[in-house]
Amino acid sequence: MNLRQLEYFLTLAETEHMTKAAKELKTSQPNISHAMSSLEQELGIALFEKEGRNIKLSRYGKIFYSYVAPSLKEIGEGQKFLQEIAKPTTTEIKFGFIYTMGSKVAPKIVKDFIEEHPEGLIQFEFFQGTSAQMIQMLKDDVIDVGICSKVQQSSEIQYSIIYQEKLVLVVPEKHPLALLEQTYLADIINYPLVYFTKYSGLRTYLDEVMTDLDLHPKIACELDEDHSVLGFVENNFGIAIMPDIPSISSYKVKKIEIEDSLPDRNIFLATRKNKIPLPIVKEFWDFCRHQFRL
Repeated sequence: MNLRQLEYFLTLAETEHMTKAAKELKTSQPNISHAMSSLEQELGIALFEKEGRNIKLSRYGKIFYSYVAPSLKEIGEGQKFLQEIAKPTTTEIKFGFIYTMGSKVAPKIVKDFIEEHPEGLIQFEFFQGTSAQMIQMLKDDVIDVGICSKVQQSSEIQYSIIYQEKLVLVVPEKHPLALLEQTYLADIINYPLVYFTKYSGLRTYLDEVMTDLDLHPKIACELDEDHSVLGFVENNFGIAIMPDIPSISSYKVKKIEIEDSLPDRNIFLATRKNKIPLPIVKEFWDFCRHQFRL
């Protein structure tokens, strides 16, 4: 058994077509056929079954695939990592962040990091979403570093506090509460709320706040993203508790200070705990932690 046989096996298992596999691997069908025949003889079991013009994994082939696929991925990552150490060439960072970080925090840290590398080789690929989506992207190796809430404990994710968000109440401009400059949550709880969904890191935080204050909000609707929340508030679907982001002023709403002593609303820098980062990713992680050290 050799690495080429395993690469052929993986491609054939995923394409389920000899011609497509040969084209993807830039080799001939007889080469693949011979490699798979030798592999099956060595293992003493059939890995594929014919299905018309296509082929598919046998029962045992599926079991073998479950071991080969992650193993080859790890080998590829190891090769890439060692090549980068020997001769750094990778300058792309896959960076994800929750929506509230997209207007000021994320662009500022990226700008500052790029300015530290005047040679102009640093490239970023950006991803936005909810905290739950950021964490899943980290687990799936879609992003290298993320900014999010800690919506769940996970042995796979390493967190570092970098920011604390201030929360405010926003109400429609002609709402009765719009006459106020500050208020306690107990005084507004009877009004319908535009709330965040369970996929938002803010939802967990708000639920805990309401429980601690023994308040029972009337939820009018649930949304994932801050600008959607502002749009629904502007159109009189309810009032909302949300981060004090600059774009609030772009909507026809009134911002009101919350007088309750609320627990810290922490935002975290996150990365996969058990993955050895490429040097440029490690440098960006350390840079972010230094820049936002509380």
